[in-house]
Amino acid sequence: MTTTYRAVQAIYPGRLELVERQAPAPGDGEVLLDVEACGVCGADAADIERAGASPGRPRVPGHEVVGRIAALGPGVSSMWSVGQRVGVGRLGGHCGACAQCRQGLFNLCASQPVVGATCDGGYAEMMLARGTGLVSIPPELDSHEAAPILCAGIATFNALRKCGAEAGDLVAVLGIGGLGHMAVQYARRMGFKVVAAGRGPDIAQEALGLGAHVYIDTATEPLAEALAAMGGAQAIIATIGDAAVVAAAMAGLAARGKMMLLGICPDALPIVSSHLVGGERAVAGSLTGSPHETERALRFSVLADALPSVETMPLDRAEEAYRRMRSGEAKFRMVLTMDRADGPAGPA
Repeated sequence: MTTTYRAVQAIYPGRLELVERQAPAPGDGEVLLDVEACGVCGADAADIERAGASPGRPRVPGHEVVGRIAALGPGVSSMWSVGQRVGVGRLGGHCGACAQCRQGLFNLCASQPVVGATCDGGYAEMMLARGTGLVSIPPELDSHEAAPILCAGIATFNALRKCGAEAGDLVAVLGIGGLGHMAVQYARRMGFKVVAAGRGPDIAQEALGLGAHVYIDTATEPLAEALAAMGGAQAIIATIGDAAVVAAAMAGLAARGKMMLLGICPDALPIVSSHLVGGERAVAGSLTGSPHETERALRFSVLADALPSVETMPLDRAEEAYRRMRSGEAKFRMVLTMDRADGPAGPA
């Protein structure tokens, strides 16, 4: 095993640097991973932009991590073995002892690390991870394909599973980006009539190609009115963080329809209570998923051929990949690989 590894750390707001660190040893309940791929997610921005706010050494971002187990610490379940390919998402592993864990609500564990925020993430050749946070990666998926499913995939997969819609119902996906392009694929393959809603005409053909039955340009057509004309949406999967846009879309829900929130809105979400009460409509949040649920999302992705569209870059170009993600130019996910060769970004 090598004694050092390369890592990209956030040194101060918005800036990343490539460094070499000493290889760590896994502690109780931990594994050491040889990272193969790590997705660059929109949620990384919060971690990178607040770099330097806390004391201690700079944090390594990244929470869509796929790698192979290099070493096992004491107390790790016998289901994991050295050389096994596994993944780690945003939620770094449940404690098993809090009130939520005792109810089996492992994704809501009150005492788990947030990968890339409260513990080092996967913008690195090596990473420590809690054994309870690991998921098995299907052999049919390449590491760069599996990585975005560990966050964007499971987040949208679970939101659709929890939204209350049934096969044949109208489901709208608001925002066709890293999350939305997975939501459209999953919704189509789950048997829903899918409306993709984005801003501008440039994404229309891509949305339809991903499986949407209808594309609505919210820059020119009010989404709520368009949905109401179709009988109303049984669910709206909101992947964006614009409170005003999300609130306006609620008028397009059918009776007993549900707005599923995935994007974090920095502003308060204005809600018309009479609209909710009168039609028994609901607003709910959805927080990624447990390791078991993530494995279900991975298996479904294989069975339904619902895969992320990714562009890959080597680790030493992490800051460039991050800037490309932030600019919205990526179609649709950026993924870092541990290759050392420099080269142009491109679809994998």
